[in-house]
Order: sequence, then structure tokens, then C-alpha cells
Amino acid sequence: MRRLNHCYNVADLRSAARRRLPRGVFDYLDKGTEDQLSLQNNRHALESLKLLQRVLADVSDVQPACELLGGAASMPLAIAPTGIAGLCWYKGELELARAAARAGVPFTLATGSNTPMEEIAESAGGRLWFQLYMWRKRSLSYDLVRRAAAAGFEALIWTVDIPYRPNREHDRRNGFYSPYKLNLRSAADSLCHPRWLASVLARYLATTGMPRHANFPPEYQRRFTSNVTHANELRADQLSWEDVARLRDIWPGKLIIKGIMREEDACRAVACGVDGIVVSNHGGRNLDSAPATLEVLPGIAAAVGGKATVLVDSGIRRGSDIAKCLALGAKGVLAGRATLYGVAAGGQAGAGLALDILREELRRTMAYVGCQRVGDLGSDALWRPAQPRSAFTHS
Repeated sequence: MRRLNHCYNVADLRSAARRRLPRGVFDYLDKGTEDQLSLQNNRHALESLKLLQRVLADVSDVQPACELLGGAASMPLAIAPTGIAGLCWYKGELELARAAARAGVPFTLATGSNTPMEEIAESAGGRLWFQLYMWRKRSLSYDLVRRAAAAGFEALIWTVDIPYRPNREHDRRNGFYSPYKLNLRSAADSLCHPRWLASVLARYLATTGMPRHANFPPEYQRRFTSNVTHANELRADQLSWEDVARLRDIWPGKLIIKGIMREEDACRAVACGVDGIVVSNHGGRNLDSAPATLEVLPGIAAAVGGKATVLVDSGIRRGSDIAKCLALGAKGVLAGRATLYGVAAGGQAGAGLALDILREELRRTMAYVGCQRVGDLGSDALWRPAQPRSAFTHS
């Protein structure tokens, strides 16, 4: 695709996505919540952390490939669950999954996706993970978990950090809320993006109808524009640690808890028998006063102490970001927006380009810091400024 020919980094893909998508769709995937503080914190922390180059080291065979949660991966990265992919591109989840399979990294399908999990499993190939939101009516969630296991998904990521509906004011301004409100502003927005209108929305209307949450129970599936709501049944405000044990009993594969920001929560998750945790502030989309994940990662990694796989997300835009996360104790990262920008700009090809860019940037960064394998990336690669001497320090 011509629009991808001049995309040399994730920021270029973001610009291409912004041009192609209606503002409501783009803002939903791109922005955080309230004043965007947490969103900004994530990037500031990654950009502020510096790496030290190592010279005269053998870097003739730099390999970013690794083992990630019991399986091979071309780099320590999995695609994060993102429910908006199906509005960025027609059957965008399938495009993302195929790109991940081709790139050799796991893909995580979101509970709120527009493509049925069985279609992903049959058509995408590669390593497939499934993301769960536990609903107040537990039996519905358990049925979904069993369905994912039957479809062949190898890992379950339970996202635990949305007990209350987040305050995403930009979505209300854009009419991009639940239900979607077709008003003068949103209609004009769509008409100003005819490529998206013809290649995404019109294709849905001509085939399956208005997009809906395809993996919800049949009685709770509704069109994107429907006024019917089942908010009480689908809320997640009555959860407890006992739910982890129940999931451990019914899920046969790897179990991962996503949304950990406290050391004590990480330790409790490990005690409940999870295989992995994701240090995450939901990409700055929930609690706007949350610290950056990079700021809490070292303490959580030390507290877990190798008893479970520690992953981290929120803000990954460069291969050097991945290296920094590994140097601080993570075993891998989840990337959400980076690959969403790619699929929004060019479907499978765009998502694949995003993954290629991140892998090559990681390889280049590893060479500069003198590491041929991702397992060699440690805290010695990080530069920390010397603390200024106190005026009261005696020599």
C-alpha cells in the first residue's frame, strides 16, 4: 500500500491512521482519560530512562527471539487485547492475528472484539491468547472461558483493572460512546473519511450488519448503535481473589492477570497460582493519576522473584522501549496502540510493518548496548544520573 511506503516508525503509522480514521474512532484508540496525565506519564517515563552503549563487544549474532510463556516468539512481545480493532479495519482483529502469526508473536483477542473467536482460531494461525472481562454474572464469563479453551486459545489474560466505567470525556464529545450516537458531528466526521466509510462500515452493513460484540453471550450481543443495555449483568464491581482460584480450576492453559500496579497484588496473584502478570495502567485509559508502569515495574519484578512471568504494557512505541522494560525486570511487553495504528493504516500489512519496525529497533538497540540475546539485557544497560551531594555531606 502506498500509504505505508513512507512509514518508517510507529509515529508515522499513527499519522497515517489519524488521516484515515474518523476522529471519534481515532480518539478512542489514541487518547487516555480525563486530563491524559497517566497517558503522558507512560511516555515520559520511557523517554526519560537512558541506555548505556557498550563498545568493542561482539554483536555479530543479535537475536531478539525468545521463549515467552512456554512458547517461541520472534521477540519478547505479544499484541495486547484491543476491542477497537474491528472498527479500524474490516475484521481488524483477524488482520492483527494474521500479522502476529506471520511475525511470530502471540496475539490476544479482546472480549469486546467484533470477530468471533472461532473465526480467529480457524483463520489466523499462530499463538492465540484470549482476554477476559469477568462479569457480575459469573456463569457467563465461565462459559466464555470454556469456549476459548475449546477453540484452542493457549493463554487467558484476565483484565482486572476496570471496576468502574472510566471517564473518557473525549468519547462523549465525539458521540463515540455506548451506544454510538449518530449526530451531526459524528455523521460529518464519517463523511469526511470516505475510504473508511466504504472499506469498513459499508462492508459490515453489506455483510454482517452493524458491528457488535461477537463474543458476548447471544442474549447480550447488540449493535454498536443499539440503545439496549445490560449494564448490571456486565459490570465487574463485585470481584475478589477467590475468582482467580475458580479461573485456575476451569482454564487448562496459561493464566495471566492484567492490571497489576502494586507489589502486594502481584504477590497475591502468584500465590493464587497464575502463570504471569501484566504490569499495566491500561494504557492511561482508566485511573488518570496512575504512575507510569515503568515506575512500578522494578519493585513488582523483584517481589515476584521469578515465580511467574512478568510482562508490562502501556506506552510501547519503540524497540528501545522494549529493551528498557527488559532491563528493569520484565520478560516481555504487550503492545496495543502501536499495532492498532498499523492495522488502521493498512490492515494486516500495516500491523506487520509495526511489528517489523519494533523488532528491528529492538535488535539495533541490543547491538548498541552489547547484548546478543534478550536474556542478557539487565540493569547494567541503564544509566542513572548521580545523586547530587548534599550541602551537609562531610568529606
